Amino acid sequence: MVKAKKGSVKFVIDCTAPVDDHVLDMGSFEKYLQDRIKVDGKTGALAANAVTIARDRTKITVSAPGELGRFPKRQLKYLSKRYLKRQQLRDYLRVVAASKNTYEMRYFSISGGDDADEEE
Repeated sequence: MVKAKKGSVKFVIDCTAPVDDHVLDMGSFEKYLQDRIKVDGKTGALAANAVTIARDRTKITVSAPGELGRFPKRQLKYLSKRYLKRQQLRDYLRVVAASKNTYEMRYFSISGGDDADEEE
């Protein structure tokens, strides 16, 4: 019986809106993720387990080999929210799942009020 080779799993965190507005620093966010992502319950074990974190101007890509089992996507959302809280941006930004393997940082939409209420 031949076992099928599992490919790698890639997760993307899209930070286009805050980076374009110069609110979020991608370098410090990448370093934060590298220091705090846990693999098999241990932080700092990214290189030993072939987990890579790459960034371009507005996106961070975390790729893990398929042999690792289930790499937790939820952990990326948790760490992203925690980073925003430490940078005091959590009141303005939220982390939303845009697709199966993608998270996106969006601004909260705040409506000023209804015009109908003001006319009364």
